[in-house]
Amino acid sequence: MYYRYGDLAVRALEESDAELLVHWLSDPRVLEFYEGRDRPLTMETVREQFYDRSIEIDPCIVQYQGKDIGYIQFYPIGDEEKEEYGYSDFAENIYGMDQFIGEPDYWNRGIGTELVRSMVDYLIREKRAGKIVMDPQTWNVRALKVYEKCGFVKVKLLPKHEWHEGEYRDCWLMEYRKN
Repeated sequence: MYYRYGDLAVRALEESDAELLVHWLSDPRVLEFYEGRDRPLTMETVREQFYDRSIEIDPCIVQYQGKDIGYIQFYPIGDEEKEEYGYSDFAENIYGMDQFIGEPDYWNRGIGTELVRSMVDYLIREKRAGKIVMDPQTWNVRALKVYEKCGFVKVKLLPKHEWHEGEYRDCWLMEYRKN
């Protein structure tokens, strides 16, 4: 268990969670916002993307009131990304994070905001992050509102940054600065 925060808990991804990820990442409602509806994941692609990793990512399952409802990952930003994002001279740790709530019944209940705030707190306190960054697609207004509510600010437009539903889409580089 990484942490608990009220009714929310974040734990490490386990082998037995693969079926759960396939369920979430083959649901068109979830895929509209994560990966794209034209790319539902299978057991093979879940294993490739979430388990067969050679990079330093901490994959986690999000629980709410004891029920598995989503996924979050966090990772130190490497030198290549630091350069791309304009952070080459930043001496402190920079972490990235990505997340989704895979159970649509839990959408629009403030859980995403709680998740982002609690992970920011965890990364600052436990990982000594000086900045935390995300790169949401510019059209994902609901996610952008959550991130801004949690203290993230838009820093830089990333044109044609992410493949989504048949085209490269623009993203915002958003950052949270430790106070």
